[in-house]
Amino acid sequence: MHQNQWMDQAISLALENVLNSHGGPFGAVIIRDGQVVGTGRNEVTTNNDPTAHAEVQAIRDACRNLNTFQLTDCELYTSCEPCPMCLGAIYWARLHKVYFSGTKEEAAQAGFDDHFIYEQIEQPFESRSIPFERVQPEKGKEPFRAWTSSQSRIHY
Repeated sequence: MHQNQWMDQAISLALENVLNSHGGPFGAVIIRDGQVVGTGRNEVTTNNDPTAHAEVQAIRDACRNLNTFQLTDCELYTSCEPCPMCLGAIYWARLHKVYFSGTKEEAAQAGFDDHFIYEQIEQPFESRSIPFERVQPEKGKEPFRAWTSSQSRIHY
């Protein structure tokens, strides 16, 4: 299939999601070797799950279907430019390439403005709108020490 056809599928998922009252106007498709290996649609309000964005749902689906936690040989087609959370998931999944249609500015005009998150990331912990405070820094190092000495760890 051609790039436009994969993007059409992602956009169709987004449109169907809205028309069927399942969630927000976002859809995503993951492709490997010319085949769909994962799909996702925004199900934040449907599942009461703020992490159920289309891209995250597609990554979860593809990883289940391929029995892996890395998608290095896959491409993501998404109906809109990914938000900061989805960007993190994309990089953790190590997708090969991302194609998007709508922009974050267009999403903001429709009521999905994530600009404040980018601003918060830049702020020191104590200046964020949701305060962050470090607690038990020495004890918090114990899991990392156990990880680095573990013979059974799986690198990622």
